[in-house]
Amino acid sequence: MSKTTKQTADAFSIPAFDATAVTDQVREFTEKGVAQSKEAYAKIKDQAEAAQKTLETTFETAQSNTAALSLKALAALRANTEASFAHIEALIGVKSFGEVIELQSAFVRKQAEAISGQAKEFQAVATKAVEEISAPVKSAVEKAIKDVKVA
Repeated sequence: MSKTTKQTADAFSIPAFDATAVTDQVREFTEKGVAQSKEAYAKIKDQAEAAQKTLETTFETAQSNTAALSLKALAALRANTEASFAHIEALIGVKSFGEVIELQSAFVRKQAEAISGQAKEFQAVATKAVEEISAPVKSAVEKAIKDVKVA
């Protein structure tokens, strides 16, 4: 019976088990995990800071372009109002119905030209605004895609 017990004990014993090797492996695994976590955190932090800068730049650009559009709108409003008042003053001094028709036709033609010019100016400012506002976002997206491809 003693022989059977000894054989059973030998079958379940682990003669080459070294606890320090396991401890070293666990420590190495843990340190590697911590290092990877720190690296991932640093990348996320950098990306968050870049996104914040992009948003700040975009908002500043949007604000300045909105101000430019507002100034253009006020200038157009002022020009149209002054033209209307000048037209009314001219109508007050007319002597015949023919003069009224002539003045009105000239006024409508000038206003159509002015409005066409103002629309072109608005379009140019709006196009510039869209390009300036989208540029930081576009570059950030391109950078993010490039970073993903590298990783």
